[in-house]
Amino acid sequence: MRRILIVGAAFSVTLVCAPEPAIADNGWGSTNCSQAPSPVCDVAAGTRPNRPAGNNAHPNSPTGDESDSDGGGFGCRHIPVDYSPPNGQPEGPGGWFMVICSPDGKDPDSHGPVWIPTGASTQPTLSPAQVAEIARKRLRLAAPTIATSPSGTQLVHLPTWLWLSGGWTPAEETASVPGVSVTAVASPASVTWSMGDGNTITCTGPGTAFQAGTDPKSASPDCGHTYRRSSAGEQGQAFAVSATVHWTVTWSGAGQTGSFPGLTTTTSTSFRVAEAQALNTGR
Repeated sequence: MRRILIVGAAFSVTLVCAPEPAIADNGWGSTNCSQAPSPVCDVAAGTRPNRPAGNNAHPNSPTGDESDSDGGGFGCRHIPVDYSPPNGQPEGPGGWFMVICSPDGKDPDSHGPVWIPTGASTQPTLSPAQVAEIARKRLRLAAPTIATSPSGTQLVHLPTWLWLSGGWTPAEETASVPGVSVTAVASPASVTWSMGDGNTITCTGPGTAFQAGTDPKSASPDCGHTYRRSSAGEQGQAFAVSATVHWTVTWSGAGQTGSFPGLTTTTSTSFRVAEAQALNTGR
């Protein structure tokens, strides 16, 4: 804990964390799409054999079968559609179909249209890239938690240490449809701090927590900021501060690789910054 004597200044601050709307009310943060300059993550995928058509016939499927998930929580089926390709219709009898896959019966993903000849023994399938997209949509990223030293009011010209006490753990999700299983992995790459005084700081890690016994005038070794003016003239007499974690996501499998636009999670708070007052004792 850093103890600083302030004479003639009476400030108090409460960190009011306000994460963006969470996907579920269990501490998870939102996943917002944004472009990442160079996504780098690992994803593993494999293949599974197609199931033969069974007794659960579906009249819209080319095989007369509506495929269920093989353990990944998805069901896929063919839906006939009217489609006129720019290069003309394929030769021979057949039809155009959309492949509809629904994770756990919710939020269906559609892919296609695909041409399937009449009588073809083709099960509804998706490419590894399409399955990877489903896995990406299922990712749940932990919301970051802001921590600082000093832990309350910040002081002009005194280094502020910044770090995240949560929201820096890789996340992964697996999606499976008949024929393909893909695991998408998101990893935190950097965090951008908006300090409210016009300065923005980008740190390549979560930051270093201040340890007892460290010189209180020292700067953080990897993530910090020094305010040069107080927040007295700001709304609420505090600077609006936010920390945005940038995540990278890629996928690979079945002999293919790819990447997605990055994801972000953001937490907001406010800092009061005071001027330290000198006390002249006459000595």
